[in-house]
Amino acid sequence: MRINPSVLSADFVNMEAALQSISTADAVHVDVMDYHFVPNLTFGPQMVTRIQEVSPVPLDVHLMIENPDRWAVDFAKTGAECVTFHVEATDNPEGVLDQLEELGTKTGISVKPGTPIEPYLPLINRVDQVLVMTVEPGFGGQSFMADVLPKVEAVAREAERLGREIWIQVDGGVAPDTIGLAAKAGANTFVAGSSVFKPGVDPAAAIAELREKAMEASR
Repeated sequence: MRINPSVLSADFVNMEAALQSISTADAVHVDVMDYHFVPNLTFGPQMVTRIQEVSPVPLDVHLMIENPDRWAVDFAKTGAECVTFHVEATDNPEGVLDQLEELGTKTGISVKPGTPIEPYLPLINRVDQVLVMTVEPGFGGQSFMADVLPKVEAVAREAERLGREIWIQVDGGVAPDTIGLAAKAGANTFVAGSSVFKPGVDPAAAIAELREKAMEASR
């Protein structure tokens, strides 16, 4: 069970300290937003490169941007372990995957809560990660949407049918009281923001609790 805290909820002024506090995580989730695909603006390639330089764990970059056909490669070149893009943002997801694979970057596709997963199940044969959004992308702190979990189940079934071990990720509203629902549905990778980077909370302890809750639910 992989826990990938989202730096969207971290203290931007003390980013390096925030990153060091999650050294027990599996990766750091970096939400890239462009004020077009979603109504928020966060990190460009230069900032992601700097995060990569000081992070104790690999980068899991989530592109919530228009035209990943043009920009995904720039984020792959930051040294990120995995770059995930939204299928809604491109007419040619296979072409984006081609570009990322040429650089040796792990690849992921993501779907919004309202996007059917069925048209994209054939891509499971070539991606390393499928991210099912459990909130509307754009802002942290939203409530977990359990009604999207059938999509997680569909991804898990197809991955099993293909004999592929991929990261099945959920992002949004992940907390000790919701992570078990996602784990039971087949998720094995969890993005947690406000439940890890919360005033008065030890991030390492929060990560350990989330991991244990997910493992309990999946047994």
